[in-house]
This record gives sequence, C-alpha cells and structure tokens, in this order.
Amino acid sequence: MSEPLTYVLENKVAIIQMDDGKANALSKAMIDGLLAAIARAEGEASAIVLAGRPERFCAGFDLRVMMSSPAAATELLRAGSELLLKLYAATVPLVIACTGHALAGGALVVLTGDYRVGSAGAYKIGLNEVAIGLPVPVLAMELARDRLVPGELPHATLLAKIYDPATALAAGYLDAVVAPEQTVARAKEEAARLGAFSRNAFRATKTRLRGKTIAYINATMDDDLRTLLAPP
Repeated sequence: MSEPLTYVLENKVAIIQMDDGKANALSKAMIDGLLAAIARAEGEASAIVLAGRPERFCAGFDLRVMMSSPAAATELLRAGSELLLKLYAATVPLVIACTGHALAGGALVVLTGDYRVGSAGAYKIGLNEVAIGLPVPVLAMELARDRLVPGELPHATLLAKIYDPATALAAGYLDAVVAPEQTVARAKEEAARLGAFSRNAFRATKTRLRGKTIAYINATMDDDLRTLLAPP
C-alpha cells in the first residue's frame, strides 16, 4: 500500500498533504504517518501546513475499523486522540489547509490548527457524532469549546450541526475562506508569517493558552474511552 500522505520541506515550512486516494480517513496508517511527520517537522521546520486532497480534507476515523469491534474502535480512538493532542500542542505553528469535506474526526483536525484556511464550495464541516448515534468524546467537546464561538457550541456538538465553509468561518472552525485553488498557497503564506515568530515565545504562549485544556483531556481520557462505546 502506498503512503497515505506526503511530506515536503519548503523554505522551512513543512507541507504535509493527506491523500489516501479516497476520503482521507484516519486509519492507523494515516495516524502513524501524521505522528511521524509532526515529529519530523518539529525537528526541522519553523511551521507546518497540513492539507488534504482536493475536495476532501479528512473524513474522520476509519469506519471499517470503528464498526469491526469495540476493542478495535477503542484502539483507533486512542491513537487518534494522541494525534489530535500532538497537533493541538504542536511546538511550531500549525496552519490547516481545509481543502474540502471535514467531518467528525476530520473537523477535530481542523480545530487543532493555529490558523485555518478553508476552501470555498459545497463542503461539509462539523461534528456529526450524535446524528450517527455516538456521544461526542470529551476530547472533541473540549476542542470545540476552546475554538468555536461560545453560542455555537450546543449546535455544533449536541445538535450535530454541519456547516458549509462560510458558516464554519462564522462559527469558529475556520479563520479564512478562499477559492479552492488558493487554499494551500494562502496556508503557506500564513505558515511563513507565523514561522517567523520566536519559537520559544510561541511555544510558551501556546502552553499558557492550551495547557489546562490538554491536562483536562488527558486526565479524563481513560474513563471517557471506557464508556464512550459502552452499550446504553
């Protein structure tokens, strides 16, 4: 099987592009590839751009694994939770190039970015867990609580509202919406701008901004994963 992502270092900006030829699901291979790419970028880059393929950013956790067994689903969710926290706490600026649909776990990847550029178009962005019969995990709830406009939180989580790019911008999922052909280029521009910041100042400020949320997620994760997929 070919690698589900590519990594290119361009003027000290690490460009990570997810492309599994399909919907860019968070499979074990994708998660492992992203974790390795983040670690590499933190060692050699001043900033990161994380992009998807045209019209598909990330479809969330691999449904084939999620439906195979509770044990397999829990294992994938634990690996995915590690990935989301690594992205959220990245020690260099992380710019998301949301190139298309981003649902469930894909929407969470968008929420981890320090700056998020979305492609204009008929794309769906949001947390659809309740609509498909799953509770919203604590990690997802806390990322949404941190990044979304407060008044949108119940709509985005409890009511499983799905947004298009324009309404996602208003809700706090995105920081900018541009034409699809401009998305990655705009993300690179923002990454270059943010990458010029003092790394120590950026990292220390990010710890102050997100440290309490990360600590709470880590403290509750084991209990949450035990109950998340339990029968009602």
